[in-house]
Amino acid sequence: MSKVAVLGAGAWGTALAMHIALQHEVTLWARNSGHVSGMRKARANPLYLGDFPFPEKLTVEEDLATAVAGSDLILSVVPTAGFRPILQQLKTLGIRQPLIWANKGLEPQTAKLPFEVAQEELGSDYPWGVLSGPSFAAELVRGLPTAITLAANHAELAQQAAQLVHGGCLRVYDSTDVIGASVGGAVKNVMAIAAGISDGMGFGNNARAAMITRGLAEITRFGMALGAKAETFMGLAGAGDLILTCTGQYSRNREVGLQLASGKSLESILAGLGHVAEGVNTAREVMRRAETIGVEMPITYEVNQLLTNQKTAQDAVGALLGRGQRQESV
Repeated sequence: MSKVAVLGAGAWGTALAMHIALQHEVTLWARNSGHVSGMRKARANPLYLGDFPFPEKLTVEEDLATAVAGSDLILSVVPTAGFRPILQQLKTLGIRQPLIWANKGLEPQTAKLPFEVAQEELGSDYPWGVLSGPSFAAELVRGLPTAITLAANHAELAQQAAQLVHGGCLRVYDSTDVIGASVGGAVKNVMAIAAGISDGMGFGNNARAAMITRGLAEITRFGMALGAKAETFMGLAGAGDLILTCTGQYSRNREVGLQLASGKSLESILAGLGHVAEGVNTAREVMRRAETIGVEMPITYEVNQLLTNQKTAQDAVGALLGRGQRQESV
């Protein structure tokens, strides 16, 4: 593998494209022609990632067929809501290249994880996987140390793709637990909203630590019910990503929680973010899925109640604290 097509020129897609382009030829695709024109002119992505200059091996393209032509690997970093349409377009183009995605969340309306969407659109035998873990674009693009997981449905693909992305400030571990990596990357965003609410209401360090720990228990229960391996949630794609998103200053989902705690409406918060906060839609879809498979997720339930205006932050916290005593377990 020596040529990569990165689909999606948001902050994370651009940061990954820039990192990979330090060693390999990379084409960064964006659907908006104005955005592409601006990046070509600036040789940077000022809209989402400031004025960090593109490496020489990075080119920008607005035509999808041109972007993926001749690539050895396709890396999709479009929002989860747009993941299925991208796969459908790629199918129409007759792609054969391995596909890795880095989007996190559940598909709106269907409550399906990206790997389930890939199964439906490309088939279980198609070589695909997920890139996940504790990673802020703003730190990777600055060359700060970062470690993530790449899980694929074939061990050889996981190793080859991880080796391609691995290098410099980015350490990549390979795995075959696509389900676990997908669940960890999706549900942690819901927990980050809860962490932001806790911090915004001034509940302190004890409460944050408890929320993260019990949040990890919920994520693990949910993932194992879908067939994930328990140990995945102790790693980068589980605990690592959860801790970062619940505590990091760049976390959009934590910011949503902070502002909700201050009394702002969800609509005004999302309008002011300028970026996607996946946890908002994910909370609803996770609850829908959890009810279907019979998994108890009290933190997710209360976050969803708050996001859908059925409870205030104070009432949601009161409901969690008012739960009966029980044995600690996953």
